[in-house]
Amino acid sequence: MTLSAAPPAAVLRAEGITKSFREGREEVHVLSGVDLALAPGEVVALEGPSGSGKTTLLSILGCILTPTSGRVEVAGEAVDPRRPARLPEIRKRSIGFVFQQYNLFPALSAHENVEYALNVKGMRGAAARDAALRALEAVELSDRARFLPRDLSGGQKQRVAIARAIASDPPILLADEPTANLDTKIGGQILDLFRGLARAQKRALLVVTHDPAVRRIADRIVKIRDGRLVPDGINADAPEARS
Repeated sequence: MTLSAAPPAAVLRAEGITKSFREGREEVHVLSGVDLALAPGEVVALEGPSGSGKTTLLSILGCILTPTSGRVEVAGEAVDPRRPARLPEIRKRSIGFVFQQYNLFPALSAHENVEYALNVKGMRGAAARDAALRALEAVELSDRARFLPRDLSGGQKQRVAIARAIASDPPILLADEPTANLDTKIGGQILDLFRGLARAQKRALLVVTHDPAVRRIADRIVKIRDGRLVPDGINADAPEARS
């Protein structure tokens, strides 16, 4: 069952996704027939209670897990569950992740944290240094490039994490509870930053969240209950809907 029409130019598409795990002698069904698509520049909020399957779905969309059945397409490439060795390459090329925990290396500066992420993706030398600086400029943190994480605020650490996610210019951003460790004011600034990056750079952005403030920047709100998506639709509070 398709719950929302897939945009014709979807950069991330999931069709009929199921996921089951074995727990002892029992098979636990986590996702049941999920369909979801994101277009370039679109911001989608994914909401649901703990245990609803949202983190599992994010992991499948991010090519960390493979589905039990169904189809995932990332930036025009079908993800083949029979070839798990391809998943890291797809992630490196097409997906940027932002997590609730910033996951910064404490001994590396902001610039070095971003540069190291690029090194892991195969970019090195001056190209990586320049790309890391551009990413920090994009999140308005170039003046903190030499600072260690211990010298940064929570909001600044999250900006470094976002810079790390966008530095390789992926078409898709996946964020898991990105405002959970931030106060309301700083969280709002991070959400505005996300919205601007999605719009200006035409990146698809999926935000898994419990934070109702995310609705302010979302084009669509998708809810998940017991492994199934339930329709919510276009967000009437999104900036474009209000204009």
